[in-house]
Amino acid sequence: MKRILITIATASIALSAAVTAQAADLKKGQELLVKGNCAACHGEGMNKPVVPEYPKLAGQHADYLYYALKAYKVANNPNIGRGNAIMAGQVAQFSDRDLKDMAAYIASLPGTMVIKK
Repeated sequence: MKRILITIATASIALSAAVTAQAADLKKGQELLVKGNCAACHGEGMNKPVVPEYPKLAGQHADYLYYALKAYKVANNPNIGRGNAIMAGQVAQFSDRDLKDMAAYIASLPGTMVIKK
């Protein structure tokens, strides 16, 4: 019984360390948004797009933002990727880790989106 508890505790610690190692870096995410000049289209705080057709991003879920950004990297597969030449060019310079950091930072920003009932 002690061996099982020790094994479970060891596995729990290892899993916790792995999750911590994968935690997003918000500061790096902020720096990458500046590098990509994202505010030029999505506006101040990623919440004031320069035209109504561009989405407000602040406050969206980080996992949604990450997969949306990653989908712009998929070429020639409309069933998986997103077809926007500007965004495809923007995300091409960033690694998946960068996209996760950017998504986490954007998710941490206060958003003003509301769902109408």
